[in-house]
Amino acid sequence: MPVRPTTRLSPPPPGGRRPGGGPGTRPGERPLRRATVAWLALAALLGGCTDSSKMAPLPPASARGEQLFKERCAPCHPDGGNVINRKKTLHGGVLADNGITTPSGIVARMRNPGPGMTRFDRGTIPDADARLIAEYILATYR
Repeated sequence: MPVRPTTRLSPPPPGGRRPGGGPGTRPGERPLRRATVAWLALAALLGGCTDSSKMAPLPPASARGEQLFKERCAPCHPDGGNVINRKKTLHGGVLADNGITTPSGIVARMRNPGPGMTRFDRGTIPDADARLIAEYILATYR
């Protein structure tokens, strides 16, 4: 009985390319497979790259915080927007971009706001209520 030769890949020719594919490509193998896998691996690695120093853990939102927000804040910040200054919303990273990442940061801004925002002192909104509003904002509009 005659012996059949086995199919083996020969070393790549000079220059490292085989006809129809990249270096080390086997017959029938898609040349873009390695590139696709490399891109997917890179995307997976970079997908978790965020500046976690700007993001504090989400505080719990309470029904009371929501109610207070609707009474005191929603007229100027409907749905987390800003009717006075559209660039200073409560959405996404806008607060973080302005150095506000914690409930105490929001309360500090309520107590000493920038131009266009109403000042809410402790007599108007007690500290406990201000904190509930701040927690609601961080939990709802991140």
